[in-house]
Amino acid sequence: MSNEQNRRTNNGLPPFVQPINRTEIVEIEIVGKGSYGTVVKAKWIDKYVALKYMESHSITKDAFIAEVSHLSRVAHPNIIELYGACMESPNICLVMEYADGGSLHKVLHCRPRPIYTAAHAMSWARQCAEGVAYLHDMTPRPMIHRDLKPPNLLLVKNGTVLKICDFGTVTDKSTLMTNNKGSAAWMAPEVFEGSSYTEKCDVFSWGIILWEVIAREQPFKHIDTSYAIMWRVHCGTRPPLIEHCPKPIEQLMVQCWDKEPIRRPSMKQVVSVMNELCNFFVGEDTAIGDTFLPEDEDDSYRTNVPSESNVSETMGNGLATNNSRTDTITNNSSTVQQNGDIPRDSLLRNVPPSVQQPLQIQVNPLDQPMDLGSGILQPGTYNS
Repeated sequence: MSNEQNRRTNNGLPPFVQPINRTEIVEIEIVGKGSYGTVVKAKWIDKYVALKYMESHSITKDAFIAEVSHLSRVAHPNIIELYGACMESPNICLVMEYADGGSLHKVLHCRPRPIYTAAHAMSWARQCAEGVAYLHDMTPRPMIHRDLKPPNLLLVKNGTVLKICDFGTVTDKSTLMTNNKGSAAWMAPEVFEGSSYTEKCDVFSWGIILWEVIAREQPFKHIDTSYAIMWRVHCGTRPPLIEHCPKPIEQLMVQCWDKEPIRRPSMKQVVSVMNELCNFFVGEDTAIGDTFLPEDEDDSYRTNVPSESNVSETMGNGLATNNSRTDTITNNSSTVQQNGDIPRDSLLRNVPPSVQQPLQIQVNPLDQPMDLGSGILQPGTYNS
């Protein structure tokens, strides 16, 4: 056995994970907190990286090794890349791709609030679905993420490319899980009810994320506790309907968060539908973060989207992209409608936060740092 193989075995590293010498890394700044430790921006050789340090208590070591193991198996443009790991105590850490755009949560809910379009929102949801579909279809052992939510979705390339991160809760798809990993606002009911669950729990979470990126609202933000959210979801409550949302998008959301997992689509089916829907949205490659909403801007939004009949009719015939048309989603006070760099036929023009602090990973989804308003929402309850 070679010295490197001995080193891997002694450190608990799975095969194909590169051991990285701590002396090759120069730390720059702390940028956030992960699920089990500090996240630091650093320079490794000639590239910027994110170091995810493991805290010393033993419970997190299993999650740390699990994330190393899972990330070593994946290679997808919408999943954060693992470069290697430092296993020399006390500096045990993952060395990962650095996401300079920060988390999707920040873009959705923190100030200053950058303007983005519906093309961005739909693209983020589609990219997330593609990454998750890849996990579900992996061979020989498909995987379930189990903790999909905007804090675990990172942005790169000026906010246009989404990467899934935080694989400490991932499990094999072949295993029917019964523990309640995940966060209440995005958690499928079968997870917190203690039932056996499958990859369809990720589909439920994705449906909530789709609603969140379009509505620019934190799901269940007016409910005080995780237990109260779980009870409401158990009883059939879902996020409220979005005014003027095209029916095919609304129907996809509702199907994904159906109480019965068997009635939810597969993630591969979700990707197929999203690929068609995204043909209606222009401008997903436009950089975000340069233009911000005024701090006194009303947070309520109205939507002017492709007519419901146009989208539904075209969906029925397989989207005709040459005839597709979109309009802007504008703020009620109309003070941010005159942005020449946003295509006229982009949908959701306005949506939020700061992408300036990279890798803001740890976010309490139940914190309410500000009232984002609910002007585009109509109350709605979906009963199974």
